[in-house]
Amino acid sequence: MLIISCFLLFQCRDKPSEPEILNSFLKTAENPILRADSTLKFMDPIKNEMVAWQKADVFNPAAVVKDNKIFLLYRCEDNPAAALGGRTSRLGLASSEDGVHFSKFSAPVLYPDKDEFKTFDYPGGCEDPRLVETEDGTYVVVYTSWNYKVPRLSVAFSKDLFHWQKKGPAFATAYNGRFLDSATKSASIITRKINNRWVAASIEGKYWMYWGEHLINLAWSDNLIDWNPLLDSTGQLLALARPRPGKFDSGLTECGPPAMMTDEGVILLYNGQNTPNGEADPNLPKGTYSVG
Repeated sequence: MLIISCFLLFQCRDKPSEPEILNSFLKTAENPILRADSTLKFMDPIKNEMVAWQKADVFNPAAVVKDNKIFLLYRCEDNPAAALGGRTSRLGLASSEDGVHFSKFSAPVLYPDKDEFKTFDYPGGCEDPRLVETEDGTYVVVYTSWNYKVPRLSVAFSKDLFHWQKKGPAFATAYNGRFLDSATKSASIITRKINNRWVAASIEGKYWMYWGEHLINLAWSDNLIDWNPLLDSTGQLLALARPRPGKFDSGLTECGPPAMMTDEGVILLYNGQNTPNGEADPNLPKGTYSVG
């Protein structure tokens, strides 16, 4: 599934120019590049049984370049008989030489387990990965932990993309735990290009992350583990963007892949949904996710 998105340029100018890297998008003839596969099974550590872990769906990928290959960390759901949101999600890994033709690895790499984070990750699972590399070659994924009660942004680290160390909910410590039990999703860590690699950007000693799926907010961290949402003067989340009545994003604004620092400013890609009801953009079908 392609993350459909549009861009914001955070720089003072009357009419932002369009960055060259976003001049056009092209859908390849090979789409879809990944499909669900009921033949892939693994031993679920909680159920203690073999599970067809990507039988239902594969979607919401995150991409990174490693060893001259493109790796996709992608969400997989197991049970097509259950409604969306009522299944268990696990994160799979695939690699490609050309970015179009991918080979899947047979077992998930991040999933609910019998660990201290089971209360957050199970039974809904690990969803919607957002993946970045650090300057020292460590990989950081911010994903949604879904326990059928509250979706929470959680963090995990890896050196090889296969073995992950979970760190738990991203907002667990901020403001004495105020946001630990709040619904949080869709993280976009700001990156910059260093020696031909896009890596998490340390800006005056802090990392920054856009996040959210109805309002877009901003948070900072000094260790990529513990994140602190920004608040406005009334103590509420500082919303940088919200759905706009009558526009293509009238129903939803949701952070997409890692934001990019460029000469034009910080570029944030996000999903815009035309509201299914109310003040929808009349030029688009209701409920449509569109490319801006």
